[in-house]
Amino acid sequence: MTATILDGRALAKTMRAELNAAVEEFKTKHGIVPTIAVVRVGEDPASVRYSGTIQKTAAKRGMESALHTLPETATQEAIVALVAKLNADEGVHGIMVQEPLPKGIDEAAVKAALSPDKDVDGVHPVNAGRLAQVAPVGRPPMVEPFFVPATPAGGLEILKRYGVELKGKHAVVVGRSNIVGKPMAMLLLRENATVTICHSRTADLPAVCRTADILCAAVGRAKMIKGDWIKPGAVVIDFGVNFVDGKMCGDVDLETAQEVAGMITPVPGGTGPMTNVMLMWNVIEAARRKAGA
Repeated sequence: MTATILDGRALAKTMRAELNAAVEEFKTKHGIVPTIAVVRVGEDPASVRYSGTIQKTAAKRGMESALHTLPETATQEAIVALVAKLNADEGVHGIMVQEPLPKGIDEAAVKAALSPDKDVDGVHPVNAGRLAQVAPVGRPPMVEPFFVPATPAGGLEILKRYGVELKGKHAVVVGRSNIVGKPMAMLLLRENATVTICHSRTADLPAVCRTADILCAAVGRAKMIKGDWIKPGAVVIDFGVNFVDGKMCGDVDLETAQEVAGMITPVPGGTGPMTNVMLMWNVIEAARRKAGA
């Protein structure tokens, strides 16, 4: 068996066209340009690249972006003050604070300083809490609107758009980060999957992975999950971004995994292309909420 490739690039292209239409409709109706502010502290190479990608993506969608940079030596007070200024700026609909922040900065305090209504990266405790408390699909949500981190939101969108049945399935999430693993588990739980969260101290991790109908890898270890860890026919969503000998690869060993899985996201070209698209959807949603749309 050779797995069906879940093509994130193709899906992202489709969704970019949908996003273009949504932005134009919003601008025509409200006369407002959805705007994201990106805060970067220091010159981490990955952060520099990502902020550039966000700016290009926003421009191509007819949206505005503003990059606010502070030096590596910036104090926590200066970072929080910048976030507060952006919170108060009526022309800014979404704010993203790039990670990593310099050593000595309390990341939790910076995230808490964000306005939950502008937290399009879904990192504020209010947004995380509402995701954890939201009712399963098909029921009244029981919580106020919230934002979900773009990467797991993109993973779920891939599953839905490819028609993967989630209700009643056993999903295993390998990784427990606040930005990918935990929110992905919450999203799957909301879709009525039965969810197991694994991590570095899980006993007999390969055996647990083999029970998964849907296996999500978000552990940050190159090619850790082998083909013999995967249940035949399972759907595999690989969030990993690793580099081996200068080449990008995921947390899943694609070569062996695709011979066992039923469907699988490649790296590159799987969940990665979806992240920016979902971030931009969060920005337009923030603008809609601000406009009462």
